[in-house]
Amino acid sequence: MSVVAPSVLDMRSLDETTFCVVDLETTGGSPAGGAAITEIGAVLTRGGRRTGEFQTLVHPGQEIPPFISALTGITDEMVLAAPTIEFALPDFLEFAAGAVLVAHNAPFDLGFLRHFARREHLEWPDREVVDTVLLARRVLSRGEAPNCKLASLAAVFGASTTPNHRALDDARATADVLQALLDRVALAGVRTVDELVDFVSPGTPARRQRTARDALGWVS
Repeated sequence: MSVVAPSVLDMRSLDETTFCVVDLETTGGSPAGGAAITEIGAVLTRGGRRTGEFQTLVHPGQEIPPFISALTGITDEMVLAAPTIEFALPDFLEFAAGAVLVAHNAPFDLGFLRHFARREHLEWPDREVVDTVLLARRVLSRGEAPNCKLASLAAVFGASTTPNHRALDDARATADVLQALLDRVALAGVRTVDELVDFVSPGTPARRQRTARDALGWVS
């Protein structure tokens, strides 16, 4: 989760905050290695209610590897008439305007989005980011969930949508997981965006190193 100066947004209660939960499908693991986005899915949620949805396939400008097509069901034929990222990304940013961004394993999804925003000379929103992986690790014990995979957390919390490696469905599942986690942190007295940042932020360098080390076996 990024740390920014306190703002009016930070003082807003979590129940009155609009979150944009986003998920991507891609051709590979890193945009630095040449991978591209094939689908963007997002859900707006406020006070536990979904208030909007966004979904688009994206032409990646390259062939989709067969193992990726097998995983996601997205084929070269499906994206043939889809917009390229130069058109799809501005539409997503407009949809997400003003919202706190949420993703499951946020460095992956937001890393791709930031990469292509820079490439297309688009302004990236200066907003807090909530990573549901980090939030789950702070809230849940290992006895409650076998790991922090989205599918595991969706099962633990009885999400209304089963993750299936399609962007919108995975965003819907993440939105359900987010709300369940927010309900948990409310019991600890967390009521605002600023308090949520403090709750999730690791704090000391030693804790950050320990969290990163634990994540290797707890997330993947």
